[in-house]
Amino acid sequence: MDLDFSRNLIVREAMSSPVITVGENDSAADAAGVMKEHGIGAIIVHGGDTQPVGIVTERDLVYRVIAEGKSPSEITVKEVMSSPLMTVEPEASLEEAMEMMNTNSIRRLGVIYKGSLEGVISDKDIIRIMPTVIEIVRERSKIQSGDQSSGPSVVGYCDRCEMYTPNLRSVDGEFLCEDCRAE
Repeated sequence: MDLDFSRNLIVREAMSSPVITVGENDSAADAAGVMKEHGIGAIIVHGGDTQPVGIVTERDLVYRVIAEGKSPSEITVKEVMSSPLMTVEPEASLEEAMEMMNTNSIRRLGVIYKGSLEGVISDKDIIRIMPTVIEIVRERSKIQSGDQSSGPSVVGYCDRCEMYTPNLRSVDGEFLCEDCRAE
């Protein structure tokens, strides 16, 4: 059995889709309402041609509207958005996406496929799949180290040294103690 562990996890596997958007001429209050309705912390801003032109985050609303004493219903999204929207291809590795976020001090990237916005990947999306990545690394390590022990520990006598132990595990059809498993 050949297991390929060289494949990287890619953006498409972690991104959020479909993309929730607002127009650049919508009010900041409208953007905040859509974000609340969908339970999201950022919203993509599209221009008149529906192409993404920026992003509005909760932080943008707090710093550029509320903290400035501006009325959210009187200011447009275009005035508070972060622009341009940084993007990544869906086949890019998560490592590339994380590096891009880190380099640009941002937490979200638009995912563009064939010129169209198909999703958004955030640092939270990457963190969400980390338990899966950790499990893959653990399994890879187990396979590469030749550790064939499996299943829960049982109490009994070791099939090799015949010593009584509370920590027997099945290895290649034998129940072995910790010492015999290490040999």
